[in-house]
Amino acid sequence: MSYDREHTAINKCAFCCSVSMEVIADFGEVALAGAFLNRGDEVGEKKYPMRVAFCTDCFGVQVIDHIDYNVLFDNYFYFSSVISTLRDHFSAYADEMKERFLKDTSTVLEFGCNDGVLLKPLADLGVENLIGVDPAKNVISSVNDSRITFINNIFSSSVASSITSEHGYCDLIMANNVFAHISDINDVTNAIRISLKSDGVFVFEVHYLGKVIDELQYDMIYHEHLYYYSLIALQNHFDRHSMRIFDVKEIENHAGSIRCFACLSASSKWSVSSNVTKLRQVELESNFHKLSSYREFWSRLLVHRQTLRKELSDLVAAGNIVAGYGASGRANTVIQFCGLDKTHMSYMIDDGPAKHYKLTPGSHFEIFPSSIMYAESGKRPDYVLVFAWSFFNEIRSKHHEFESSGGIFLLPLPEFKMCRTKEG
Repeated sequence: MSYDREHTAINKCAFCCSVSMEVIADFGEVALAGAFLNRGDEVGEKKYPMRVAFCTDCFGVQVIDHIDYNVLFDNYFYFSSVISTLRDHFSAYADEMKERFLKDTSTVLEFGCNDGVLLKPLADLGVENLIGVDPAKNVISSVNDSRITFINNIFSSSVASSITSEHGYCDLIMANNVFAHISDINDVTNAIRISLKSDGVFVFEVHYLGKVIDELQYDMIYHEHLYYYSLIALQNHFDRHSMRIFDVKEIENHAGSIRCFACLSASSKWSVSSNVTKLRQVELESNFHKLSSYREFWSRLLVHRQTLRKELSDLVAAGNIVAGYGASGRANTVIQFCGLDKTHMSYMIDDGPAKHYKLTPGSHFEIFPSSIMYAESGKRPDYVLVFAWSFFNEIRSKHHEFESSGGIFLLPLPEFKMCRTKEG
């Protein structure tokens, strides 16, 4: 199978260019987590290596198998506004940004803006100069909001220069669940520096490495997510770019993220908060700077795979119909790594119409709307494994009828769990 022009394996740390990297997890060859298929496209489906490494010099944790952006984002299926939990999250996020950093006349740029789920509430709050940058053409083209200037591109130093020439420097730059996605992380950090005013602020959310390690959230690991950030690694990275993190807060989004606030090192406006010093100390005590912590993580992951396979196969062998809920990249990581097939579950369910009746990458489970949970006998599931487990409360509240009629929800992580009652 040839994928040389689409796949690059790096042998130096993406952050500090050190060769002191140790592979800590090898997921084998997997299909791209977001590459959903039409029926008939299974033949010739491409798979790529996926390995995770730890840099013993700068403490960066990273996927070392990089896939070309045009392959990853040619037809992207993730629309943030579909998920009400995310809409609520970004609405509150917008309120905080307006209160802490913005005036109506401020210039705000968000790269990886998706369908404008954060920029729209900022526009509603009266912020006038809003710029969204995103490489997913199908997502950008779905948005119709004249209050926002959308740019269909990857944010880079050259794109940043063009933006500042046309719109001026930015008071606030944001990146949410995207600062982990960018192959050339040093160039995009330079682009942030190019675009910021002298006292401007860069705010970004990323899934937190501490949650990945402590709660075995390996479902966050797929080719789009190149980096898994600890605060200590982020501090090292921004220090190399003459920037500093001056505040950080842990948030519940995506089952455990951090929102980081950075500025130029030369800025005297923003002092480092106690949140930063406290979290740094916790990480050092947890040995996030030591290789041994990641070796232990891999061992725990292998045990989880064995447990999940057995629990599901036992249910199917007993005559039950098991379905998965949430056909996301996270689900596809679990499905492919654990080798789940029709002996473990029958099909997938998702609330996003763009995925309906497509097939999951690698495993080829057909995806149905949630109405199938109430279908006639023979199709209706007895058990639903909620791969979108970080949104379980939202999913459960929408499908109380499924439980009240005897259906049972299952959770794959942080550990396998059977939820038999509302209190379960």
